[in-house]
Amino acid sequence: MLTTGADGYIYVKTADNGLFILRPQTQARIVTYHIDKNNPANTKVKFELISGTARSRSGDAVKHARQNFRFNTPVAAIGVRGTDFTVVTDNDTSRVSVFSGGVVVSGFAGGCRPEGAGPCEGALSRELSAAQRGQLLQVSRGQAAPQVVEAGSEGPNQASPRSDEPLSKNGSGQPNVSVEAAKNLGLVAVIDKIVPPSDEPTPVPNPGTNPDPGPTPIPVPTLPVDPPVVVAPVQPERRVVWGRWVEMNSMPAEIDFSAERRKNDLIAVNGYFALFRTPGKEYVTPNNGSIGFSLRSSEVYVITEHGGGLTSARSASLSNGALNVDFGRRSFDTSMDLTTKDDVVKLRGEGTVLGDGRFYGDAGGRMGYLNIQGVLSNERVTTGTAATIFDGRIDERRRVNGGAIWR
Repeated sequence: MLTTGADGYIYVKTADNGLFILRPQTQARIVTYHIDKNNPANTKVKFELISGTARSRSGDAVKHARQNFRFNTPVAAIGVRGTDFTVVTDNDTSRVSVFSGGVVVSGFAGGCRPEGAGPCEGALSRELSAAQRGQLLQVSRGQAAPQVVEAGSEGPNQASPRSDEPLSKNGSGQPNVSVEAAKNLGLVAVIDKIVPPSDEPTPVPNPGTNPDPGPTPIPVPTLPVDPPVVVAPVQPERRVVWGRWVEMNSMPAEIDFSAERRKNDLIAVNGYFALFRTPGKEYVTPNNGSIGFSLRSSEVYVITEHGGGLTSARSASLSNGALNVDFGRRSFDTSMDLTTKDDVVKLRGEGTVLGDGRFYGDAGGRMGYLNIQGVLSNERVTTGTAATIFDGRIDERRRVNGGAIWR
């Protein structure tokens, strides 16, 4: 539990270079901060702002396990997209502003509960990005879906970044300097008075100190030079990279997780599988219309719990898969048949589609439903492709974990 008084501040630097800042008259709790460098899927972070104003800047580990980050207030759950944001709350109303990245916010309704972990993403959640300058997401007690409001009387000044906080932004979008940086700038200014920067002309000496300045140089005419033509490079389409990153039943891993993370953007990691997207042209989700995909390839395992902590994993297969995306509703649904050595199980999933082509779905603890993390791309074909990794519970003893490509 962290508490500040009327003129108190707390600055917490986390082990993965994140920040958690409390301003005056604030009470907050660090519920969980567990970093697993060897298995990023096990990284879990949870903050709870009880009252006052707090700022959170995601650390490196959080950026690779966004599905396991939760920031609670008395009335709302906040998830991140690799983000720097501020929250102002009392017992009945919370307001969220974003400096960089984006957040997804939901009131405590439906399947979103304070005791949960990870973002609450669904029909009642709302997103806010740093591009929406001057806007806040507001959640009031008993309100299912957050509202976008203009910063002003509804958005108190304490939500704005402070100049003495690291890497904050001012109204022009330029970073303000920290106290230490300000000291350094002052020192540079003093040095510049003594030694001018290299791009400034050297001061001309007093004429009385140099009786023989030498002959006046003859000016040399210069010819105009056409400016060089700069051609912006054409960005490639972003490709999807996915696969099993752990050894299974004596079969080696299909992808090198560390190598992929160094060169590509990590979208999600879940159990045995990881999903990445290569750098390139940004995918922009259409505002309306829909598209359907069929299952092209997959890899899936059924994990059976035998009791006493013993489990076994057997490969299975998927068939009759369908993935439907409704861009107007920003939603998706999917279904497929899972064939095991003993039976055929119908699996389903549903969730929210984001503006950059990522999509998420929560099983909500239901048997036969999947927790899904996926991404859309324009790779190879004009109709686009999609990739998903997923897990879920088949019955009381069995779980499923896998990945799939859709076209």
